[in-house]
Amino acid sequence: MLRIEGLTAEIDGKQILQGIDLEIPDGELHAIMGPNGSGKSTLSYVLSGRDGYEITGGSVTFNGLDLLAMEPEQRAASGLFLAFQYPVELPGVGNANFLRTALNAVRRHRGEPEVDAMQFLKLARARMKVLNMPDDMLKRNVNVGFSGGEKKKLEALQAVLLTPRFALFDEIDTGVDVDALKIITRFLKKHLPKETTLVFITHSTRLLSIIKPQEVLVIKDGRLVKTGTGALAKKIEEKGFESIK
Repeated sequence: MLRIEGLTAEIDGKQILQGIDLEIPDGELHAIMGPNGSGKSTLSYVLSGRDGYEITGGSVTFNGLDLLAMEPEQRAASGLFLAFQYPVELPGVGNANFLRTALNAVRRHRGEPEVDAMQFLKLARARMKVLNMPDDMLKRNVNVGFSGGEKKKLEALQAVLLTPRFALFDEIDTGVDVDALKIITRFLKKHLPKETTLVFITHSTRLLSIIKPQEVLVIKDGRLVKTGTGALAKKIEEKGFESIK
């Protein structure tokens, strides 16, 4: 479970999060919505421990752990995963080596045996087939020359291989056509463990009709201002975020 209480944060001296209170149980699927600049991505960066964001107040508890006291790699090893809106390119780093290294780091933290190269290739290729990813993508460098859809598929593949307890997807629909988006979201919902909490961050209602979240959370001006279900999403689609007070 993730519990956020009174979370405030700033970057470069500018206060972005103005006091977030939020609780998300295990195994649920939620969507976080809000206009551009409302603090959605900032919240995901703060949770993942990205440099440059200063916590000025509040607390975050993740499965009984003080998340804010942990280093980014400790958060990841403990089951927190963040897929970026704009995944970075890593020239010189092969996808196969990158993914296997990340997988084995998590397995070591859990006390599980590491996978060798052959075991990894068998596992990765089986998952890639579902995503309509060609095998030769494992030989390419991480995200170098990838299309928007290929980058997001690689993020989804990484999430399923690492089997996190809490997975955040920041604007997964950016640069992705609707067919690829359906493949990615179906893949995540089917191949992640049932106890994994999925949270999709977006400012568009297009994604909601595909993922069908259990709850919609609206953030404006750094605060959680509204929660609801499909009716709330429909209101936003028809009247915009200005209709949410």
